[in-house]
Amino acid sequence: MADSTPQLRVVVGVDGSEPSKHALEWGRFTARTMGARLEAVSVWRMPATAAMAPVAPLELDLEGYTAKALHATVTEVLGESPEVPVREIVGEGSAAQVLLDTAKDARLLIVGSRGHGGFVGLMLGSVSSACAEHAKCPVLVIHGETPPPPVAAPPA
Repeated sequence: MADSTPQLRVVVGVDGSEPSKHALEWGRFTARTMGARLEAVSVWRMPATAAMAPVAPLELDLEGYTAKALHATVTEVLGESPEVPVREIVGEGSAAQVLLDTAKDARLLIVGSRGHGGFVGLMLGSVSSACAEHAKCPVLVIHGETPPPPVAAPPA
């Protein structure tokens, strides 16, 4: 008989910024602690100005570029062989909405306090704020550079 228990998932928003890299570190810690799968999510959106261009750029592959950038960030932060199962997800549209949709039945959603956009001095970005307000699961917003605690070795 197959196990019908859904896999525990920890979803992390990743845009390559330092806060998102710290969120990914916390995602690894949390997934390892829970025995969950880590899902690293990056989002792309066609720039509004592209619609005004007289000719659509044929070689523009924003989804492919985003997937490569996500993989590079995951590899930089977690290494070539992460100690937790990792699934890389690339979505199109609003970053907040893609994260909310992906995390709707997750155990936890983790985001950095600020991404690449917006005003650097603000404490909470629009994406992290929207996630904290609308997520159906708990949300962890990572501020600063405090690393996650070390994982204790199992008792002997």
